[in-house]
Amino acid sequence: MIPYDRSEALRAEYRSRINRVIDYIDRNIGRELRLEELARTANFSRYHFHRIFGALTGETLNAFIQRRRAELAAGALIVHPKSTITEIALEYGYSGSDVFARAFKERFGMSASEWRAGGSEAWRKNRQAKGKPGQTEGKIGQEFSTVLDDDEGDRISSRRSFMDKSKFKVEVREVPALTVAYVRHVGPFPEMKRAYDKLMQWAGPRGLLRFPETKVLGIYHDNPEITETDKLRSDACITVPPETKVEGEVGKMTVPGGLFAVAYAEVGVNEFGEAWNALMRDWLPGSGYQPDDRMCYELCLNDPKDHPEGKFIIEIHEPIRPL
Repeated sequence: MIPYDRSEALRAEYRSRINRVIDYIDRNIGRELRLEELARTANFSRYHFHRIFGALTGETLNAFIQRRRAELAAGALIVHPKSTITEIALEYGYSGSDVFARAFKERFGMSASEWRAGGSEAWRKNRQAKGKPGQTEGKIGQEFSTVLDDDEGDRISSRRSFMDKSKFKVEVREVPALTVAYVRHVGPFPEMKRAYDKLMQWAGPRGLLRFPETKVLGIYHDNPEITETDKLRSDACITVPPETKVEGEVGKMTVPGGLFAVAYAEVGVNEFGEAWNALMRDWLPGSGYQPDDRMCYELCLNDPKDHPEGKFIIEIHEPIRPL
């Protein structure tokens, strides 16, 4: 029997409450967010909430909200080209285009028009040149497309090779909502294993691992080409019965259902980003659909130790709506 560590349980409860606030901020990013309602969501006194939030996240509450607004707006500028910059600014909680322009330039070093016209690609290449690990792995809550450059022919050939060897295929289907238990990870996406380990150690003794009925999935909240690597948020999840009780660092949420593009792929440990690119960059533009704002996620279908080539079999679930 694992000895009970009360101090760790209390720390886990704090992390759980802050995770709840972060999820609340993302759901309500387009409107004014008051300190009182965020403190109430965390069930902390408003007088202590700021300090607790900063201590656990490494950012002040205001800095976190402003960063999320800028990052989500940057993604929207690319994937919603028919929306005006002012429309996007208002959608993500800015009071006007002037305020948005100043905040965007401060965050990305260029105007929103420059970003949309190709500056996003320069930003991506600059991030890659810095050699930060993990920035191309996994997926994001707000999609971000890649622009073809002068090596287009080679890149198309590379894509075809990946799509062939990964047995990549996409179908559009209705997917039911899922109730999941989750442990949140902050940092490079490839390091999520620790979160999965914690989740499995919690779920096993409670009889919640009932494979193949139990589904294992990963949810990615941030764009690794925009958000700094050490601030990337992701959730290690398993499906659970709706009445499941959770505690401490283990949270519970509903992953919305609806219409999804579901991409099947068999990938190596360093090929998750390629699979997402094949869906978002190569399949989606010609599909007649566009990304919706519901959660996207990866469904894990196997244990790579059982695959003859050690590969992960995954289904990428991307929420969509008609173009």
